[in-house]
Amino acid sequence: MYCSPVADVIASHGVRCHQYADDTQLHLAMCVDNTSAGLFILAACTTDVKQWYMQNGLQLNPDNSETLFMGTATQLRAVSSLKSVSIVDVDLPVAESMRVLGVTLDRRLTFNNHVSAVARLCNYHARAIRHIRHLLTLDLAQTLACSLILSRIDYCNSVLRDAPSSTIQKLQ
Repeated sequence: MYCSPVADVIASHGVRCHQYADDTQLHLAMCVDNTSAGLFILAACTTDVKQWYMQNGLQLNPDNSETLFMGTATQLRAVSSLKSVSIVDVDLPVAESMRVLGVTLDRRLTFNNHVSAVARLCNYHARAIRHIRHLLTLDLAQTLACSLILSRIDYCNSVLRDAPSSTIQKLQ
């Protein structure tokens, strides 16, 4: 597996990352009783990443960045006082949820917001198809339904593996 040079900079701080296209996500597991140490590591890491970008003629845009804490109820209570995280001299607000590659992640990984958004979008497309159904052959209507609706239900549905039945029921 190929690791990018900036990923090596990130890994040198003990921080994990995912990269795709021009986006880089940093992931850091923090101890509940010592979040300040984790935030210090993250700040040092992002400072080094910004320096690497500058040395290589690139620009880091922290204004397009987000912060999300994930964990159990107890873990989230420990960081509830944090309303922002300082990264490369920019205070990033702590979000309640974050959209990553079309999947909405929330603080507790319940996926309720994600499922609601998928159901809403599928209903929109079903109503749109219904409006033009009289102009379509049965085969074309089925093709549209599969491509516009089922593809959205199938996309990343593996993240819902252990989701509660009440969450899954919204997609039924």
